[in-house]
Amino acid sequence: MTQDILAQVEGKAGRISLNRPAALHALNIGMVHQMTAQLLAWKSDRQVACVMIDHSEGRGFCAGGDIRFLQESALKDGVDGRRFFHDEYQLNHLLFEYEKPVIAFMDGITMGGGVGISQPAKFRIATENTRFAMPETGIGLFPDVGGGWHLSRLEGRLGHFLALTGARLDGAECLAIGLATHYLPAEALAEAKTRIAEDPDRIEGILGQLSVKPPDARIVDNIPTINRLFASDRYEDILAALEADGSEWAAKELATLSTKSPQTCKVALRQLAEGAKMASFADNMVMEYRIGSRVLVRHDFIEGVRAVIVDKDNAPKWDPSTPEGVTDALLDEIFAPLPAEEEWKPL
Repeated sequence: MTQDILAQVEGKAGRISLNRPAALHALNIGMVHQMTAQLLAWKSDRQVACVMIDHSEGRGFCAGGDIRFLQESALKDGVDGRRFFHDEYQLNHLLFEYEKPVIAFMDGITMGGGVGISQPAKFRIATENTRFAMPETGIGLFPDVGGGWHLSRLEGRLGHFLALTGARLDGAECLAIGLATHYLPAEALAEAKTRIAEDPDRIEGILGQLSVKPPDARIVDNIPTINRLFASDRYEDILAALEADGSEWAAKELATLSTKSPQTCKVALRQLAEGAKMASFADNMVMEYRIGSRVLVRHDFIEGVRAVIVDKDNAPKWDPSTPEGVTDALLDEIFAPLPAEEEWKPL
């Protein structure tokens, strides 16, 4: 039986390789537990000076979390799904607070859960193969795994745009807006890993030396437009601004948003507004676990996964079906504290 996680010490570096190529290295709960255990073991291992996270063969880096597993849990009682969120968020937080440098190689599809294990890293490497997105609004979920923290801290309203539309970014765009710290050609990654393992004190210099000038980042030209049209934290205002704008770009984004769950879009806007004010990443994850516990078992997630992933008819019937139907009272319910014994806690 193949292992979903390959972990080994190479020189002075611990290396974790996601190894589930048939699922584009999407995280299941076993992988979350293995990664967490390995990171905890390496914390006190003097031989390990840094940690590298990458993927084995096939297209990667990590396409997200185990969505079918979450939906199957939601159709029962949601207990297993909540445990997945709880433990995955502990892994995200462990990486965020990790005392040794973490280097994430985002060489390929980096979505959802893949964002959660790469954004906390001190060094985040993009390549010509990088395809970054938080596409959760399309399946009635929300941009979790720290999205409330990471996205709300991007320039202007970029994070809100990415959270609502699920827009895909290439490696050059990730570098330009700060989601990546370095841009390397994929062919240079093996050399980067070898050199880092030999001399982890020089990570910054090694990555700088192997970096190349990326292509032009297309999203940069759109930042003023995004800041203007996505300026409000009220979803109805954003839709009205896009409609009033009348440009081809606005029409395209409006069409994209018409396919998304109104509930999720409103959740995401409040999540980023709250996340921007959080004093710590742990506080943000407490909030996201509250949201996840509720959204998991609501209609839109079960229906979104059915429409996009199971039946693939891409015709979800959202409920509420309109932004106006998603009331402040419903959002308050989703964001409300859990009973004390059920709240998320870091490791």
